Amino acid sequence: MQILMSRLYLKKSREDALNRRHPWIFSGAVERVEGQLQTGATISVCNTSGTALAVGAYSPESQIRVRIWDFDPQAVIDKAFFTRRLQAAIAARNKQKPNSNARRLVYAEADGLPGLVVDRYADVLVCQFLAAGAEYHKALIVEVLQELLDCESVYERSDVSVREKEGLSPSAGLLAGREPDELLRIHENGLHYLVDIRQGHKTGFYLDQRDNRAFLSSCSQGAEVLNCFAYTGGFGLAALAGGASSVTNLDTSAPALQLAARNAQENGFAADRFVTIEADVFASLRQMQSENRSFDIIVLDPPKFIDNKKQLDRGARAYKDINLQALKLLRPGGLLFSFSCSGLMQVPLFQKIIADAALDAKCTGHIVRQLGQAEDHPISLNFPEAAYLKGFCIRKREAGHGY
Repeated sequence: MQILMSRLYLKKSREDALNRRHPWIFSGAVERVEGQLQTGATISVCNTSGTALAVGAYSPESQIRVRIWDFDPQAVIDKAFFTRRLQAAIAARNKQKPNSNARRLVYAEADGLPGLVVDRYADVLVCQFLAAGAEYHKALIVEVLQELLDCESVYERSDVSVREKEGLSPSAGLLAGREPDELLRIHENGLHYLVDIRQGHKTGFYLDQRDNRAFLSSCSQGAEVLNCFAYTGGFGLAALAGGASSVTNLDTSAPALQLAARNAQENGFAADRFVTIEADVFASLRQMQSENRSFDIIVLDPPKFIDNKKQLDRGARAYKDINLQALKLLRPGGLLFSFSCSGLMQVPLFQKIIADAALDAKCTGHIVRQLGQAEDHPISLNFPEAAYLKGFCIRKREAGHGY
């Protein structure tokens, strides 16, 4: 039986979130901690009277003081525990049909493994250990992944700022197996992509946008497309595969655009149908207006504008501005694909921001479809924070037509 040397006591009446099976305990809910333990080690979580409620990973430097491993207070956090949880996560993905050899296998709290992300690119696993508990058990987790999955490499991409909040330093590099190729080749919905897992965004590719790329492709026949924040061309290539006449890709990163152009070449698309422009998107949208440019489809998939509540107002203004400029460039009847990956941006607010942008652009629109993350990024009913990606496909209508 597991012996827990340390216990964390919640303040009176602060166990409500835990009773609703939410996996986070914030510092403000903590009355006291008894015992000494390492950052990330397992701790027993008790109510104020001492009744054990759950076991979790202790992170003394984080505002999220404990991330729950198990709501069974007698649970043992060992190799068998991680084997069960990882088996369940992998089994769930095996029931899905992503039409790709790249997918998310483990999505942190949504899979009962707080702070752990595992993405698979063909025969390579790319992991992120984002919280103290996942870091504490890193070696054990990698061992179990190798036992459960046939893979050539396990690579780490924990070089992200969120680790600082956990008192952890950035970390990246090979964890097991052979050194991966410089670029990994994956396929998705009939297209081939080259992925840079060492320097690319997130773990190398935006796996969460898979379904949205497929939907865009289905809407693109004959369209002139503007792909903003294009990265390595995911949406742009999907548009061409769907029959778009041309795609203009905007991004500030020259290396990303070079890889986008290479991806277009790998799929046999003519260079004159896939243009890349290294530029600031906000400035480029205004420049294109001055040049009387217009498009049938515009994709806005910006980086996260909001990291904390203090940035919410400024981030909302940035989202409004970029949607306003895009709507001015969009032809009547055209489609705007607009996304936010800011976790603090709620769907109703995001819809209002786009609606306000449309008013300022002297147009209106209909929501063709509400968009979100692919099914291998599941959202737990008890952990709504997992729903970070939100978006809308909007069909532009000119104002003044009675609706």
